[in-house]
Amino acid sequence: QVPLIESGTGLVQVGGSLTLSCDTSGRTGSTYAMGWFRQAPGKEREFVAAITWIGGATSYADSVRGRFTISRNSLQMNSLTPDDTAVYYCALRNTYSPRPPTVPSGYIYWGQGTQVTVSS
Repeated sequence: QVPLIESGTGLVQVGGSLTLSCDTSGRTGSTYAMGWFRQAPGKEREFVAAITWIGGATSYADSVRGRFTISRNSLQMNSLTPDDTAVYYCALRNTYSPRPPTVPSGYIYWGQGTQVTVSS
């Protein structure tokens, strides 16, 4: 069973909004943080946003701060631009961290990714 499953894939126009969800029912055990990363064609996977389960501390990449909002199991994306086009991955950390990790190595479980395309 796949540990994490993303949903919310879509094609939106510039300035539009989209909400991604991460289904964690495929795994058991504790959750301490969830992160969202994205990877555009020909580019490395990059951090988008993260949240801790205890305390709800959040962290955002500069490129999305003020436009994206992370909550448990979802990522609300507003004012989308073509630069936001990528495959988006949710990731989960099962050990305590006072701050949400902003690098892929900070997470253990990963989803398979969901495509987000922003058309101009």
